[in-house]
Amino acid sequence: MFNLSLKNGLVRNTIWMFLGQGLRLVIQALYFVEIARSLGAANYGAFIGVVALVGIAFPFGALGSGNLLVKNVARDRATFPIYWGRALAVTGASSSLFFVVLATLSHIVLPAAIPLRLVLLVAGADLFGLNIITVCGQAFQAFEQLNWTAVINVLISFTRLIGAVILIRIHAHPSALQWGYVYFLSTAAVAATALALVWIKLGPPRFAGLFPGAEAREGIYFSVSLSAQTIYNDIDKTMLARLSTLDATGIFGAAYRLIDVCFVPVSALLWSAYPNFFRAGTTGISGSFGYAKPLLLRTLAYSSIVCIFILLSAGFVPRVIGSEYARTAEALRWLAPLPILKGLHYFLSDSLTGAGHQGLRTAIQSCVAAFNILINLWIIPAYSWRGAAWSSVASDALLVCGAGAAVLILSRRSRVRLTQAPNAIEFLPGD
Repeated sequence: MFNLSLKNGLVRNTIWMFLGQGLRLVIQALYFVEIARSLGAANYGAFIGVVALVGIAFPFGALGSGNLLVKNVARDRATFPIYWGRALAVTGASSSLFFVVLATLSHIVLPAAIPLRLVLLVAGADLFGLNIITVCGQAFQAFEQLNWTAVINVLISFTRLIGAVILIRIHAHPSALQWGYVYFLSTAAVAATALALVWIKLGPPRFAGLFPGAEAREGIYFSVSLSAQTIYNDIDKTMLARLSTLDATGIFGAAYRLIDVCFVPVSALLWSAYPNFFRAGTTGISGSFGYAKPLLLRTLAYSSIVCIFILLSAGFVPRVIGSEYARTAEALRWLAPLPILKGLHYFLSDSLTGAGHQGLRTAIQSCVAAFNILINLWIIPAYSWRGAAWSSVASDALLVCGAGAAVLILSRRSRVRLTQAPNAIEFLPGD
């Protein structure tokens, strides 16, 4: 009965997330085309470079408080007010700190052509606004009410589309800074709406201090893990802006954005399944990975079809977003294997997290992030966006190997312990 209800809940929530992500996908496609065409490759590259830099600090804005909320509330819903209050308090304090850090370091990391105000706008939008939006979505995720998570996700894209239409009506070819103002205002509006939704539907927070030591450490693991994920996904865009050209950054950023769009159905499934990994993981890695296996097989089938579709249709992209992005077609073909690789390592990694091995997952992701930075320091100056594409594929392949090896080793150890347990009982002291 439990497995049946679990399966029905997963199907229902996946459908909600897929519908929400699908509608968001359509809206994102509309505003992506509008913004990419109106900004041009160089301005779009400047904006993407800033977003990628802020994205590295973004996970530390909430310090894993949303993940801790999902983990604990999924197991005991009565704890929601406390973990909701802690999540908001931690997000406010930590985001303030990293906002100052980004403002201080941006002139060192980014080219001088990118204005500081753009960095401040994007940092304010993502560190405060997007973190609050994400934690609100995770609050509904913990209660498996992903219909409201889907609504919040759609609101993000819808407000940005409205903002983009208004901006382009006023300025046919706006600057990256002008888009930055729209980005900030639209994010702030959705953050306020999301907070109101959680308060009305789930209840008010209870502010009872910050997380105790063990949970704070686990939250940092979540933050480092997500930051490492952002590094091997997005740091190449910031490095392209610094080490190559903004035009190259725009070309590669557009291609990677389209890959992310193709991954939306898998993201919907991952969001829906995430609380269940913690429940299945109470029995160890065998439980969490056993839960992941059938989902992983379906994901591989979908991702393989997407890979073939990208290879065949990449040439049509410049016709839609403009001739400035002609080389995006080649970049898309280089990045075509990413949906397959991402599908593999996300489900393997969530299996580790659900079984209580977040520290190990963080270590694997941090090693891959370091590899990505080091190889990009050499390959981007030599090969520009093509080098960034090669390093992206290599990094995701390494993640598959690392997470796969970790799951395999832990599963074997678990089986060995189970087979030795009866023998250990037979040879008790004093027998």
